[in-house]
Amino acid sequence: MKITDLLSKDTMSLSLHATTKEPVIDELIDALYGANKINDKVQFRKDILAREAHTSTGIGDGVAIPHAKSEAVKTPAIAFGRSKQGVDYDALDQKDSHLFFMIAAPVGANNEHLDTLARLSSMLMDKSFREQLLSLDSKEEILKLIDQKEKERESEEAPAHATGKRVLAVTACPTGIAHTYMAADALKAKAKEMNVDIKVETRGSGGAKNVLTDKDIEEADAIIIAADTNIDRERFNGKVLIEAGVTDGIRRPEELINQALADNAPVFKGSGKSTSSQSKSNQKNAFYRHLMNGVSHMLPFVVGGGILIALGFAFGIESHVEGNESYNRFAEALNTIGGGNAFGLMIPVLAGFIAMSIADRPGLAPGMVGGFMAAQGTSGFLGGLIAGFLAGYLVVFLKHLFKNLPQSLDGIKTILIYPVLGIFSVGMLMFFVIETPVGIFNTALGDWLQNLGTGNAVILGLILGGMMAVDMGGPINKAAYTFGIAMIAEGFLTPHAAIMAGGMVPPLGIALATFVFRNRFTREEKDAGISNIIMGASFITEGAIPFAAADPGRVIPSLIVGSSVAGGLSMLFNIGLPAPHGGIFVIPLVEGNALLYLLAIAIGSVITAIMLGLLKKPVQD
Repeated sequence: MKITDLLSKDTMSLSLHATTKEPVIDELIDALYGANKINDKVQFRKDILAREAHTSTGIGDGVAIPHAKSEAVKTPAIAFGRSKQGVDYDALDQKDSHLFFMIAAPVGANNEHLDTLARLSSMLMDKSFREQLLSLDSKEEILKLIDQKEKERESEEAPAHATGKRVLAVTACPTGIAHTYMAADALKAKAKEMNVDIKVETRGSGGAKNVLTDKDIEEADAIIIAADTNIDRERFNGKVLIEAGVTDGIRRPEELINQALADNAPVFKGSGKSTSSQSKSNQKNAFYRHLMNGVSHMLPFVVGGGILIALGFAFGIESHVEGNESYNRFAEALNTIGGGNAFGLMIPVLAGFIAMSIADRPGLAPGMVGGFMAAQGTSGFLGGLIAGFLAGYLVVFLKHLFKNLPQSLDGIKTILIYPVLGIFSVGMLMFFVIETPVGIFNTALGDWLQNLGTGNAVILGLILGGMMAVDMGGPINKAAYTFGIAMIAEGFLTPHAAIMAGGMVPPLGIALATFVFRNRFTREEKDAGISNIIMGASFITEGAIPFAAADPGRVIPSLIVGSSVAGGLSMLFNIGLPAPHGGIFVIPLVEGNALLYLLAIAIGSVITAIMLGLLKKPVQD
């Protein structure tokens, strides 16, 4: 749906009377009500202001886009308002706002208002477009301008088949929240700069978007996969294929595009054979890709189960134990759901999807069985990791062993041969070979953690906290996070507290620096600093990536030092964290002093901010 399908002359006001924020909102709501787009002004106003209370919809450059999903909306619509004198809409913005687009969407709008918001936001980044909106005298001219601008945007995004090179890309990260879309934006921006046509398929937490079609693939000169999860490559058979991590898509988009368009670029063979350079690339990234495929499928069980366990602890650490003086039936239910079931599935799911990443669907059953044996035995998380890789490569071996069976027996492979031999082989190896030594190692690791002196505990916290800031969602960050999850699964809660503290500091420290040392950051960076408050508080380290990519030599050391200090202080204060995710929302559930934990995070953030202020040079904004 086009923007002009939602915006009409009767929802436009070219001369707003209001001079402050809420009266502007009221004028736009009146326009929507008068056009019969909403049926309850009071409810819609409440929903708009609730969205504003979350974060201001003033996007800078004199523009605001208030929006909400509401039961009061009868028909999806946009109201446009203009103020020549300007309105102090956002207290954090140094400039008054002049252009206002209010988006009204019904509750069941299937995110339509978010798509419209994204298009509007992108179009309004164009200074000349904003100036034209301010200067035009009639509503008809403004509608015509918006329609023309939207068509230009569509033509820019669509692959142009007449001239130039055409590249396709797929981006994906384990959580599908931040890296996926940052990599896509970086590749598109660099391709436009290089005059290369590109289409990017994003595989985020909400599913695949902008999916590549057979025609797209047929007409493409090359494909780039920038992903840390397993992506189906068979559809790219016979095409130039470059594979890299999702952070490479963010930090090295030009290099990836140049590799894809080089004369000696590797061609992917769907049979499993490839050129030597491609094989080398696959081998280099395979272990991490398979591991992250398992981790990405495991995370919902870890996060959901861990937070439910933590909520149960709010009634008392032993409140789920029947007969204990603090026993609570609801706490027992939370512990059973989160610990006995969600956490019980964590290791089998990890192992199963690692195996599936390696051997496709036939690897799932042997991997899950091996992971379940590890979870039920003493080898635990580490045993599950081993089981996943073991099952995957054993099934690959079985596929090779039985590749010459008559075609008439192909069907029996997946329903009989692979499940029986795969589960048997993995099960026997887990039972007789892996379980005992890995269990002994786990016990020794647990004893070591329990007997850590204060000095050694602080050193461990410094290392784990610093690892979270080295690549902010990359392999080192994920290695620390995975270790923390493993320790929670084994009943040791202090390492993950240090890890979460270290992961929260980079975006929080940057946000603080953008407020205190404003002349060290561009206007765009200062705007991004505001969103980093939310991302840091929510334990989304990826918010720091754009800053690190723009100035790695100064930013990354500042982040590592602050995160290391936060992690070390967390261990010094003996803070334990039963929930694997959640940021400030799970801090009340920590074991130990929650205020000291907040202090550790605050000190780390202040150190990062001060270092950024000292190391970064003033910029001309």
